[in-house]
Amino acid sequence: MTNESDPNFQIEVQRLHKLTVYGRWLTVILLWLSVGSLSIWALRDEIALWIENFTWAAVRYGLYFHRWPTLGLGLCLGMTLGVLTWQGRNIARGLPIREKQRLEQQVSRIRQQGPSHPLWKWVCRF
Repeated sequence: MTNESDPNFQIEVQRLHKLTVYGRWLTVILLWLSVGSLSIWALRDEIALWIENFTWAAVRYGLYFHRWPTLGLGLCLGMTLGVLTWQGRNIARGLPIREKQRLEQQVSRIRQQGPSHPLWKWVCRF
């Protein structure tokens, strides 16, 4: 039986895509909880100054002179915007052909390996 004629195959591809979406959002959440919170904590004095008297120059110099926290916040914002853009594109236009083929190949490999594959119970459960 080929993968295209198997009715469960497309369901398994959708499950794998859903797992990919959850994995990306989990990564973003963990980044914000770890790197993001540490970066905000390192900028707490600057943030207090910005709240007291906000100017764009104060924000610019506060971020410029605290490079590691700035890089951490940039990483968190970049990942968040990247996942939002990726998911928004998938919702608006559907999955690109190349990504759908990659998911189909991955489901085929999971099926071939069987229950010993770590994703078997989430993707190929019946």
